[in-house]
Amino acid sequence: MGCLLKGGGGLYARVAVGAVLLAAGAGSRLGHRPKSLLELGGVPLIRRQLIALSGAGIDEVVVVLGHHADAIEAAVRDFPVTLVRNPSPDDGQASSVRIGLQALAGKLDAVIVALADQPLVNAQDISALIGAFKKRGTAAMVVPRVGGEPGNPVIFEAALRDEWLAGDVNAACRRWRGEHPERVHWFDTDNTRYRIDIDTPEDLQRFVERTGHTLRWPVVMAQ
Repeated sequence: MGCLLKGGGGLYARVAVGAVLLAAGAGSRLGHRPKSLLELGGVPLIRRQLIALSGAGIDEVVVVLGHHADAIEAAVRDFPVTLVRNPSPDDGQASSVRIGLQALAGKLDAVIVALADQPLVNAQDISALIGAFKKRGTAAMVVPRVGGEPGNPVIFEAALRDEWLAGDVNAACRRWRGEHPERVHWFDTDNTRYRIDIDTPEDLQRFVERTGHTLRWPVVMAQ
């Protein structure tokens, strides 16, 4: 688990990485169904994300639930993760990020914030992001960028977690990135997996057109 950071003449420090996986949304543009339970090859997207994080050696994972919490929990309860619920998920993604950061219990060097509705992000993609974090220089956050557009997941120094939790609930991630561009390292890549997530029926159709694969709802949710 975890990674080793190269420096100077050898390996000198293990990087402990935690992750907050966001799965609290209502899926309002997809018939109010949980996007994270869409299936690719019969496997729910949220389970694919958890497998990717595990395969990349992430030390601790917190899954933030909100809308559809019972159904999503049933799909992931066999994973060794911490499940927390956002009592007010309609307050926005920043509120879920905050709850997830509060629930991380371990001593960490870095934190990843990931989305539960990214169909194609795999362990190699997470490992590449961690690799970019190791090479970030003096930056505090690393964000993948594809064709000039930001992607997900993102990774940042654990010290930012404490900074955000001590301040405004909305101060995390995207807003912080906009206010502190000098502390952001852009991980430029042609890996489009970082840019693909599912929000609308049009996203589902584009996914089929781009990949040749179909995302399907579980039988109990199909309409």
